[in-house]
Amino acid sequence: MDDKISLESISLYGDAYSEKVLKAFFSSRNKITGSEILSLCNVHQVNLFVVRELFKTWKEETKNLKNPYFNYENPDVKEALESLMDKLSNNIEIDQAHFAPLLKKAVSQTLMVVFNPYDFFSLIISGKNNKLEVVPFREEIKYLKINKAPLDKLLQKLEEKGVQEISGNEAFAILDLILEEVNFNPEDVEEYLEKFSSVVPLDVSKFYTDKNQVAEPIKVVQEGKVVEKLNKENQQPFPPSTINIQQKKTSSSVHETLSSSSRPSLVDNFKKIAKIKDSLTINQKFMFTKVLFHGDFELFSKAIDHLDRQDTMKAALRYIEEEHASTWDRDSEEFHEFMELVDKRFA
Repeated sequence: MDDKISLESISLYGDAYSEKVLKAFFSSRNKITGSEILSLCNVHQVNLFVVRELFKTWKEETKNLKNPYFNYENPDVKEALESLMDKLSNNIEIDQAHFAPLLKKAVSQTLMVVFNPYDFFSLIISGKNNKLEVVPFREEIKYLKINKAPLDKLLQKLEEKGVQEISGNEAFAILDLILEEVNFNPEDVEEYLEKFSSVVPLDVSKFYTDKNQVAEPIKVVQEGKVVEKLNKENQQPFPPSTINIQQKKTSSSVHETLSSSSRPSLVDNFKKIAKIKDSLTINQKFMFTKVLFHGDFELFSKAIDHLDRQDTMKAALRYIEEEHASTWDRDSEEFHEFMELVDKRFA
């Protein structure tokens, strides 16, 4: 797990791709219609995500329709609103200024689901306030055509149980089991790489950052020229963990191991994190649960919550040593990466 997806890189490429598409379309038109959105990009998933965003906006607006004089919950009123939505969906007209942010968001999300589906799953499942509501979730994945199978299976299981709402952690635990059951393998990226590159040349390696290397400017081809843009997400070099855990198993405690290693006097080389829980990618959750917590997601979640409640590194290391470290393989990459997160939390 040496590489981490760079949201900044994805956003920069998404902007470049969107600008090229926008320029080509709006050079001869003032507005775009619904049917034109569905055929706008050569990557159909982008078009579908734009449409999804439009309907999500409509749903949010209708939720806010409240008035002390009118009953918006009346079945006839609800039916009328649905009819209005049908009419509006056939009369979509958006100018370039309002359409641009929709397209850029759709491109970035498509890149995520293609090149980093695990983190995309995490975003979908977390929902608002770490809560997954089944009805909006069903609508959300209706427009998803890439790497969809695990989310379809999750929806099926929730509906079979009659669940209307579930915490993000519980949903994640179910998805974890599903990915094991179906032996999920993300779709081949070559087809999408070729399609994106036909509009703006894409070097997929730029989407990932090696934590052991100093970040370089991202190169994006615009108007036939290579433009370098600073990757803000990686302005500071990301060195190997300053924890410097011993590479061979010893009888020393985690605290002794860390204390004997050299630590910088300043945290210049680290991005301090406020909470471990908030910085975890879904891939890290999978791997930490499987390798360090013996497949027990509930145990993993409790450990993370406990660590985030600690005030000092000393207290955190004491907890790890007493509750978990005796069963952990200190040679594993997962152990190193987990302890690196702890180090960043209390640096």
